[in-house]
Amino acid sequence: MSRIVKRAGDVPQRSLWARIKDVALMDVAVIARGGVREGSLEQLEQLLLEADFGVPVTLRLVDEVSRLAQRGIVKSEAEFQEALRAAIESALRAGRSDPGLALPATAPAVILVIGVNGAGKTTFIGKLAQRLRGEGRSVVLAAGDTFRAGAIDQLRVWAERTGADIVASAPGADPAAVAFHGIDAAVTRGADVVIVDTAGRLHTSAGLMDELKKVARVIARRLPGAPHETLLVLDGTIGQNAVQQAKEFSAAVPVTGLVVTKLDGTARGGVVVAVHEAIDAPVKFLGVGEQAADLVPFDAAAFSRELIS
Repeated sequence: MSRIVKRAGDVPQRSLWARIKDVALMDVAVIARGGVREGSLEQLEQLLLEADFGVPVTLRLVDEVSRLAQRGIVKSEAEFQEALRAAIESALRAGRSDPGLALPATAPAVILVIGVNGAGKTTFIGKLAQRLRGEGRSVVLAAGDTFRAGAIDQLRVWAERTGADIVASAPGADPAAVAFHGIDAAVTRGADVVIVDTAGRLHTSAGLMDELKKVARVIARRLPGAPHETLLVLDGTIGQNAVQQAKEFSAAVPVTGLVVTKLDGTARGGVVVAVHEAIDAPVKFLGVGEQAADLVPFDAAAFSRELIS
């Protein structure tokens, strides 16, 4: 995961750990004498907030590190760094945290992909299709984004590139009907997985959220138990706005997993922890670039190491 949270555009970003050391938090002599200076803890708190961990996670991380220092468990820079890393990993493993896709034993599995405009849903679908095809699975893409100009064509390109089948209708068609027909096609063709695209929608639009609920209901009627995964795609560059988006979407439909994109373009990776905690949903994938291979299955230990390095 060496590409994650390292660069913003073409400008190198100093790591969170380097910025923590800048505020003289790692004064080993102070730590060895029994703790961390109060002012340094306040600066650590500010840095974690700037890295988009959010208030609840930040306060808990600072309390944990302070507690370990006061107990004499943390006495060096390396121990302090590891304590912070371990606390972040622990937060990511709390609650629902299994990063694997929950695919049923009986095909087809149905994966519904949701999120706001510009988060990278369609690109994620293409990358996921390529990953599943690489595992030897047959895939049907249901082009349920019938609103955005070019969305259907974009999904067709991914279908051709990955060897997936596609079910599409005319622009403006009922997205729930497209999802229904996509599952029909998968059943008829004996496909392993159906991935249903949806139109990007503002989480504040009640009408569009109702439409999303309808898509989920129709999928469930066509195939009991489906969708087996509802993956919410979030733009990692928008900070705490991602937390609010996650709350609104999860209130409309049960979100089973998170996909955080554009983490190659931000040094504020704490939002991954904040969103996971906000809706108690596991992080499934990280998007770290534009290429099909730039989709990383989530690993809490690896991510926490990368963040605090």
